[in-house]
Amino acid sequence: MSEAHRALVERLYEGFNGRDEACIVEVCDAEMEFFPMITAGAVGRDAPYKGPAGLRDYFDDVGRVWEELRISPGETESRGDIVLVRGRVYARSRDLGIRDLSIAWVWEIREGRFVRGEVFPDPEQALTRFSAQPPTPA
Repeated sequence: MSEAHRALVERLYEGFNGRDEACIVEVCDAEMEFFPMITAGAVGRDAPYKGPAGLRDYFDDVGRVWEELRISPGETESRGDIVLVRGRVYARSRDLGIRDLSIAWVWEIREGRFVRGEVFPDPEQALTRFSAQPPTPA
């Protein structure tokens, strides 16, 4: 994985854990699409969060659903501009309880910014999706 991609992933995850919207918007494309299955499902959303307004909506939904939500990236690998991140999520909610889960994300990066992201509660599904993606030029 390139150092540029690794640094971008680190900034994204640090920004998320710090709820730093400015950082997140800075590393994401204006047309970014994000598919966080667990949080979206908890609020009844089936459409992706899109662009800066969608990312703000996502942070609002995170605040409504979770009292605490922290993500920890672990192993990362890339195929060109497609990045697989395996890690953990710790989440706490009065309604949904406490969760400490293995999880994975598949990201697409273009011109140094995230353009698409998917969260997979089953890391094997993420690996399947990642492996099925044709490599893109880095």
